[in-house]
Amino acid sequence: MSFLGVIAFIVALLFSIMVHEAGHYLTAKRFGMKVTEFFLGFGKRLWSFTRGETEFGVKAIPAGGYCRIVGMSAREELSEADAPRAFVKASASKRLVVLGAGSFMHFILGFLIIFFLFFAVGTTVVTPVIAEVVPCVTTAASCTGADAPSPAKLVGLKPGDRIISINGVPAADWSKAVIEIRNSPSKQITIVDQRGSQMLEFKVIPNSVLRAGKKVGVIGLVNKLGVQTQNPITAAASAGKLSKELFTSSVSSLISLPSKIPALFRQTFMGQKRDATSLVGVVGVARVSAQTASDKKLTLRERLATFMLIISSLNIFVGIFNLLPILPLDGGHMALAAADGIRRWRARRLNREIPAPIDIERLTPVTIVVFVFLAALSLLLLGADIFNPIHLNV
Repeated sequence: MSFLGVIAFIVALLFSIMVHEAGHYLTAKRFGMKVTEFFLGFGKRLWSFTRGETEFGVKAIPAGGYCRIVGMSAREELSEADAPRAFVKASASKRLVVLGAGSFMHFILGFLIIFFLFFAVGTTVVTPVIAEVVPCVTTAASCTGADAPSPAKLVGLKPGDRIISINGVPAADWSKAVIEIRNSPSKQITIVDQRGSQMLEFKVIPNSVLRAGKKVGVIGLVNKLGVQTQNPITAAASAGKLSKELFTSSVSSLISLPSKIPALFRQTFMGQKRDATSLVGVVGVARVSAQTASDKKLTLRERLATFMLIISSLNIFVGIFNLLPILPLDGGHMALAAADGIRRWRARRLNREIPAPIDIERLTPVTIVVFVFLAALSLLLLGADIFNPIHLNV
């Protein structure tokens, strides 16, 4: 396992935690709430400094972080000066914004990482440049003398040629242009090709090949792979699309999480093979990151791109998980804030006295039950990641 990959993952994780807490801090300050502490980690204070009324610092146990806002509990004793700035005194809408800001920052960070990937690092794509013209189109291991030449070889396409368009469709985005070939089995297509300084036009009839029960056109080309970066507008659109896909898959993973726990138990204690789609914890993600960083079959850019996708997807997943309406997660606190808002609205509508905020400490037993479940799941994941880890095919 690459030490550099583990260190990079830890740094990225701590940065994500800091960004999460910054969301709480910035919105709380924006609404005039008093924030007394902003720390990474828990336990013994290692280093800190005070700016204004807030102490910023690092603690010994790097297992998270926190942003302490005055008056998070209705039972907290407040000074006369602090009372108006207490969290529980704010409107429900402001409390919801402050509580949801942590997850929102995870989503923003995930999007920005993907945007930087498309804009600056680049992604591996199939280019319109021909790397190889296969001698024939066959399902056998190799061509025989009885096989007819491939359509590309028959018309004279050569390695090094750059395909400009297919049936008038620009081939700069090969994933779109190649659809013209696939949709034209046994039908003539027109390929505009650049060879050096020459522009050539070829009339090609793709072979009809049965794939997944459907006839598709094949002409016998193997294209070169290349690195492609995008302009800011296109990169933003691509990042938005991929972020949406990661968001959807994260929601699906959360929905299926309970059903995967029995399999995880068997994989941890009963020797069942661990598959790549099983649940994975922080140690497992760190291990996968390290495997990626040490994979000699990938270029440095490809390693960086894979690592960025891991961190981006992790941020999006954590952002969604944190919104679950259960204590002690932010989503649980948001549910209470929303309930407080509804109670206040009904009281005003009925001209009744505004009720006191919901006492979160009365829900401590529920919080403990959820915390114990999450802790047990974390320990189960830790055991699985250590004794039966997921291995990538690298």
